[in-house]
Amino acid sequence: MLTLFEIIALILVVSACLSWFNNAFIKLPHTIGLLVMALVTSFLLLGLEALLPQLGVTDAVQAAIGQIDFFETVMNGMLAFLLFAGALHVNLNLMRAQKWPIGLMATFGVVLSTFIVGTLFYFAASLFGVPISFAWALVFGALISPTDPVAVLSLLKSVTIPDTLEAKIAGESLFNDGVGVVVFTIIVAVAVGADGGHIDPLHIAELFFVEAVGGAVLGFVVGYLVYKMMAKIDHEMVEVLLTLGLVAGVYALCLRLHLSGPIAVVVAGLFIGNRGAERAMSEDTRDALFSFWEMIDEILNSVLFLLIGLETLVIQIDPSFAWVAVATIPIVLFARFAAVSIPIVTLSLGFAFSRGVIPVLTWGGVRGGISVALALSLPAVAAKPLIMTATYAVVIFSIIVQGLTIKTVVRRTVG
Repeated sequence: MLTLFEIIALILVVSACLSWFNNAFIKLPHTIGLLVMALVTSFLLLGLEALLPQLGVTDAVQAAIGQIDFFETVMNGMLAFLLFAGALHVNLNLMRAQKWPIGLMATFGVVLSTFIVGTLFYFAASLFGVPISFAWALVFGALISPTDPVAVLSLLKSVTIPDTLEAKIAGESLFNDGVGVVVFTIIVAVAVGADGGHIDPLHIAELFFVEAVGGAVLGFVVGYLVYKMMAKIDHEMVEVLLTLGLVAGVYALCLRLHLSGPIAVVVAGLFIGNRGAERAMSEDTRDALFSFWEMIDEILNSVLFLLIGLETLVIQIDPSFAWVAVATIPIVLFARFAAVSIPIVTLSLGFAFSRGVIPVLTWGGVRGGISVALALSLPAVAAKPLIMTATYAVVIFSIIVQGLTIKTVVRRTVG
């Protein structure tokens, strides 16, 4: 049994070595390269276990990875810092100008995609003779519909697109994550209720309002307080420490109060990264703080994408569900297209949109570690192995295939 420090040390050493190997030889985009090499390593270890089980190497690695609670690590640990780091660099003025498409895609789009994916996934599973209730099919729709802000913001670093389009993609991914987690929580409650529990529609509506709106209000209030504290001093390290305390404190408070932590840290990050950077920081402090959070973002991204690949050693992926998983990929892409095109086409009656906005938003809707973490958090129901297999198929496809081809899509559609 490894200690916590030994597990952290192992992950950091592997991340550093694979990052170097990718940069020196493979030269894929950083996070995609880490994911690919982690997947290859996992499959090689599984093959080694099948050929030479007496070595016990794979068992040792599986035991180490199995000690990591992926859901807790991502959702109640890394996510807060990754979301704040991402929101910190988003131009609030550009995002405010795109508030209607961002707001519609992050709310209506998530709900629409959830029901499209859930319905088509239910019929696809039935077509291949795999039983799943409609309620649990909707659970899969809820966890896979929101784009992953961590993966999306990492992807945006590798492409050049118009500022307004980038604001739409970044803004939607930052907010639909928080909305998506709330929708997921509600539909899981409904699915459990459908299996014999009690469903209270009024409680569900209250849960959505309190979590989403309460998280936004708390994030704004705490962000404003920290902004006022930063405006009274000019000390780089103290102000960096204030932002660290802000992220950890507000997310922990949200967990305790059952509010949306992702929405809270995004709102706080937008406030500090825009108004705070303009009015409460000197130029030296601004450079130091933004550089610090950019480094945090890179390190945590490296660890997260490595863990996504290595988790294949320990999670429940059933090869018998392969055809359902493959069929799920176009289902999710179709739902994403609907969730993007309906709001954009509707709003285009009164707003002008840049060329190629629908294909870029559709193909740039990458899924990542959040979907995997939500799938892993499900109770041990009969549908969980199918949901895990389909989730991994969509996540791997979106990160690798969509991530490596988004430049081509941008070049051909945006120009």
